[in-house]
Amino acid sequence: MTVDEVKALADRIRGEVGKAIVGQGDTVDLLLTALFARGHMLLEGPPGAAKTFLAQCFARTLGLVFGRVQFTPDLMPADIIGANMFNFQTSTFSLNPGPLFCELLLADEINRTPPKTQAALLEAMQERRVTIDGKSHPLSARFMVVATQNPLEQQGTYPLPEAQLDRFLFKQTLSYPTEAEERRIVAAYGVISGQPDPVALGVAEVADAAALAAAEATVGAIRLTDPIVGYVVSLVRATRESADLQSGASPRSAAMLALAARARAALDGRDYVIPDDVKALALPALRHRVILSPAAEIDGRRADAVIQGLIDQVEAPR
Repeated sequence: MTVDEVKALADRIRGEVGKAIVGQGDTVDLLLTALFARGHMLLEGPPGAAKTFLAQCFARTLGLVFGRVQFTPDLMPADIIGANMFNFQTSTFSLNPGPLFCELLLADEINRTPPKTQAALLEAMQERRVTIDGKSHPLSARFMVVATQNPLEQQGTYPLPEAQLDRFLFKQTLSYPTEAEERRIVAAYGVISGQPDPVALGVAEVADAAALAAAEATVGAIRLTDPIVGYVVSLVRATRESADLQSGASPRSAAMLALAARARAALDGRDYVIPDDVKALALPALRHRVILSPAAEIDGRRADAVIQGLIDQVEAPR
């Protein structure tokens, strides 16, 4: 597959998602970038911002096996990954797989479940396999997690630990739509009762496993020059040297940012990465991987503003 074909595939996916989702173009672009970079995505936004519906429409266009888990305080790890069940007829144990055994998992309101259950995703997100009773079970090579969380309500929630946040390629913050977009939403869905259905709204499957694998191979061949590598490393290291940050981004984040920049280049129809690819992705790739210093918190600073300042300060290659 050529980069032009990757770009055309992405355009078809955008077009199908756009049949049901009003606005959210930046979020769809990040989902596509995460998909082709084999990364995971964390969506944070207020209730009713179509986080869940967006993930459903996205999975529909790709023809992926879709799984959904509504995270609750009483959810147990076995409810996600499954468990070995004893069969009294055969006197043997057999695996009863959980919803994790899919290709695109929607982890809805992931911060509503305790850390013990959140941690059930760690191995799956990093290695695309799960271990049950000492035996490893591979997941699909296409396995991807799209998680959502509500930043407004803190009662009964459990913040994700840094180790888990670092597994997500991007954290995207969704805001309320513009007035024009909200008018379109009300006009389109104000007459529909119940949850909208992507299929009923005409969202069609436009990709398959072979096309996605070919697109990934193309992304892996995108040129990443030494100056761009140096730029990525400088940005990430700057987060560790900033006085406003108590903890900076990990080396894993630098490697993931470089791969994401390759995916963005392919989505733009280029076979080489430019500094603007890195700049465009640095904020969603780093905002959840840093911790503000106590002084910055007292001053009312936000991680987004600190990272944006570093993006502006670190010199990009010409």
